Amino acid sequence: MKRLHLHVSVPDLESSIRFYETLFGAAPTTLKEDYAKWMLEDPRVNFAISQRGHAAGVDHVGIQTDTAEELASLAARLKAAGNETFDQTATTCCYAKSDKSWVADPAGLRWETFHTFGEATAYGEDVENEAPTAAACCGASPPIETASPCC
Repeated sequence: MKRLHLHVSVPDLESSIRFYETLFGAAPTTLKEDYAKWMLEDPRVNFAISQRGHAAGVDHVGIQTDTAEELASLAARLKAAGNETFDQTATTCCYAKSDKSWVADPAGLRWETFHTFGEATAYGEDVENEAPTAAACCGASPPIETASPCC
């Protein structure tokens, strides 16, 4: 089963955590000094916020899969439709280890499809790549042709 993922950049993590705890009626399942995440079942969403110097607002959206096979299927559908994807394996991002396939929609919104298979003690890697949708975990959000994916 898949789960919708939304990642929002916030200017004030503490006040945002209080707001989303009230909205969701639950504390974050992951809480770090610069990041919080809720793994909700109703609605089924992986909702993350971070305070990392990005412009406030939606950083990216995505689909989290339960298995590597579901991720491969999603990535194959995107590629079959002619979309250029940027694939990452065993990357560290948002305090997690994941395999990912990134794509930009026609309006330039970044989509992350990913399968998480472990936790990490660091926020992530910031590694540049020459792919059009670029490559790194949660780096600054430059224009989409050089945008760096996030968690």
